[in-house]
Amino acid sequence: MDHELDARGLLCPLPVLKTRKRLSALEAGARIHVMTDDPAAVVDMPHYCTESGHALVERREDGAVMHWVIEKR
Repeated sequence: MDHELDARGLLCPLPVLKTRKRLSALEAGARIHVMTDDPAAVVDMPHYCTESGHALVERREDGAVMHWVIEKR
Protein backbone atom coordinates (compact mmCIF):
# COMPACT_ATOMS: atom_id res chain seq x y z
CA MET A 1 0.00 0.00 0.00
CA ASP A 2 1.45 3.33 -1.06
CA HIS A 3 -0.56 5.48 1.33
CA GLU A 4 -1.42 4.92 4.96
CA LEU A 5 -3.31 6.92 7.57
CA ASP A 6 -3.21 6.01 11.24
CA ALA A 7 -6.41 7.47 12.71
CA ARG A 8 -6.34 5.38 15.87
CA GLY A 9 -7.22 7.39 18.95
CA LEU A 10 -9.34 9.85 16.96
CA LEU A 11 -13.09 10.10 17.47
CA CYS A 12 -15.86 10.91 15.02
CA PRO A 13 -15.71 12.85 12.78
CA LEU A 14 -11.89 13.14 12.69
CA PRO A 15 -11.09 9.78 11.02
CA VAL A 16 -13.35 10.65 8.09
CA LEU A 17 -12.13 14.25 7.88
CA LYS A 18 -8.48 13.18 7.83
CA THR A 19 -9.24 10.47 5.26
CA ARG A 20 -10.99 13.00 3.04
CA LYS A 21 -8.04 15.39 3.27
CA ARG A 22 -5.49 12.68 2.39
CA LEU A 23 -7.60 11.39 -0.51
CA SER A 24 -7.96 14.88 -1.95
CA ALA A 25 -4.21 14.96 -2.60
CA LEU A 26 -4.15 11.58 -4.40
CA GLU A 27 -4.68 10.69 -8.04
CA ALA A 28 -7.78 8.74 -9.10
CA GLY A 29 -7.15 5.02 -8.66
CA ALA A 30 -4.78 5.48 -5.72
CA ARG A 31 -5.49 3.45 -2.60
CA ILE A 32 -5.08 4.36 1.04
CA HIS A 33 -5.01 2.08 4.08
CA VAL A 34 -6.74 3.70 7.06
CA MET A 35 -6.59 2.34 10.62
CA THR A 36 -9.29 3.39 13.09
CA ASP A 37 -10.38 2.34 16.55
CA ASP A 38 -13.45 4.57 16.94
CA PRO A 39 -16.56 2.34 17.08
CA ALA A 40 -18.47 4.93 15.02
CA ALA A 41 -16.12 4.30 12.08
CA VAL A 42 -18.05 1.10 11.31
CA VAL A 43 -20.86 3.35 10.10
CA ASP A 44 -18.93 6.50 9.16
CA MET A 45 -16.31 5.11 6.78
CA PRO A 46 -18.68 3.13 4.50
CA HIS A 47 -21.10 6.08 4.50
CA TYR A 48 -18.29 8.47 3.55
CA CYS A 49 -17.20 6.21 0.68
CA THR A 50 -20.75 5.91 -0.63
CA GLU A 51 -21.43 9.64 -0.40
CA SER A 52 -18.10 10.69 -1.92
CA GLY A 53 -18.02 8.08 -4.68
CA HIS A 54 -14.84 6.34 -3.50
CA ALA A 55 -14.61 2.54 -3.45
CA LEU A 56 -14.35 0.72 -0.15
CA VAL A 57 -12.08 -2.11 -1.30
CA GLU A 58 -11.48 -3.84 2.03
CA ARG A 59 -12.73 -3.73 5.60
CA ARG A 60 -11.32 -5.99 8.29
CA GLU A 61 -11.00 -6.09 12.06
CA ASP A 62 -7.87 -6.83 14.04
CA GLY A 63 -8.95 -6.72 17.67
CA ALA A 64 -10.16 -3.20 18.39
CA VAL A 65 -8.57 -1.81 15.22
CA MET A 66 -10.51 -1.54 11.96
CA HIS A 67 -8.55 -1.57 8.72
CA TRP A 68 -10.00 0.13 5.67
CA VAL A 69 -8.64 0.17 2.13
CA ILE A 70 -10.21 2.93 0.06
CA GLU A 71 -9.66 3.59 -3.64
CA LYS A 72 -10.07 7.14 -4.86
CA ARG A 73 -12.47 7.52 -7.76
